Amino acid sequence: MSLAENVQFGIFTPPHQVDYADLLRVWTEADEIPEIAHAWLFDHLIPIAGDVTGPVLEGWTLLSALAAQTKRLRIGLMVTSNRFRPPSMLAKIATTVDIVSGGRLDFGIGSGSRPGHPVARHEYISNGLPYHDADHAVASLAEACTLIRRLWAEEEPFDFDGGFYRLERAFANPKPVQRPHPPIVIGGRAKATLRVVAEHADVWNIPGGDIEDMVRRSEMLDSYCAEIGRDPKEIARSTVLGVSYDQPGQTRAAVKEAVDAGFGHIVLMLPTPYPDNVVRWGVDEIVTPTAS
Repeated sequence: MSLAENVQFGIFTPPHQVDYADLLRVWTEADEIPEIAHAWLFDHLIPIAGDVTGPVLEGWTLLSALAAQTKRLRIGLMVTSNRFRPPSMLAKIATTVDIVSGGRLDFGIGSGSRPGHPVARHEYISNGLPYHDADHAVASLAEACTLIRRLWAEEEPFDFDGGFYRLERAFANPKPVQRPHPPIVIGGRAKATLRVVAEHADVWNIPGGDIEDMVRRSEMLDSYCAEIGRDPKEIARSTVLGVSYDQPGQTRAAVKEAVDAGFGHIVLMLPTPYPDNVVRWGVDEIVTPTAS
């Protein structure tokens, strides 16, 4: 069996330091190229590279716009920050995108940027958002996943009295197109986050680069699945790998290394500015050679 039969490739286009026209050009190109299965944005309110006063587009609004302009691609945010929106609002937003896309949403979620990162701290304080520690962020993520799944599934209003969220007569209508819910993609590498992955995720994503750490974290996830009686094979392994336009051989080598380590979802992060026909270039230079 060839690598192409085992691996899904996607693209990742962080919507900072770039305009909508360029993003739309890349996504509509990818939508026409069957070797690319999925496309991703990020969820940040300020640029996380380059000038922090540069342009950045809001992820879910942009995702809905691109959902309406594409027909085939699986789409999502890699990954949305649970810190930015109440879970009930996030469930409604995600349902709307799933409906607009005709059932193509992969619901990416995480605890949010790590508290010690200076750009992350700026992101929160510059937008008036509460800045909790990592323990709070991960614990509230676990509770949010439970609540969102219930909102997508429950057919009658319900009360929810958790440690972080309290809702009375909560109910979501309409429901997502995908039943019982869109696939849940949880991003992160911390031990506490991996426990949330084991319980809730259909796909786990970890940034690429340190293959030894990726393997260790994957094995850790396997052990957490065993603790709760879940088959770890139920959780697909995903990683984001940066693309080098000048040295595609380096990217090909990183893809092969990740695939050999058991990562079956490879997301290629495309740096800006985007060359003409960048997705076709990526398929010809990276996807096809590594899949043969």
